[in-house]
Amino acid sequence: MKEKLHPQVRQVVFKDISCDFAFLTTSTLSSAETIKWEDGKEYPLIKVEISSESHPFFTGKQRVLDTEGRIDRFKKKYGKK
Repeated sequence: MKEKLHPQVRQVVFKDISCDFAFLTTSTLSSAETIKWEDGKEYPLIKVEISSESHPFFTGKQRVLDTEGRIDRFKKKYGKK
């Protein structure tokens, strides 16, 4: 097997910045930022904007979107003339 072909897999912490939820998992991503986890060790920190803790599908809290307005704007821009 060729050496240095595969990315390094390491423990990282993903933190949902919208609801301050974090979880430890393995990933090939790296970051200059670190965070001290519950076990006392430091891990690279990857910030995400949405996770299962804040996504409407998993929380059951649906947001109301202006779908009619979006469709009308699309039809106006790309519709038949």
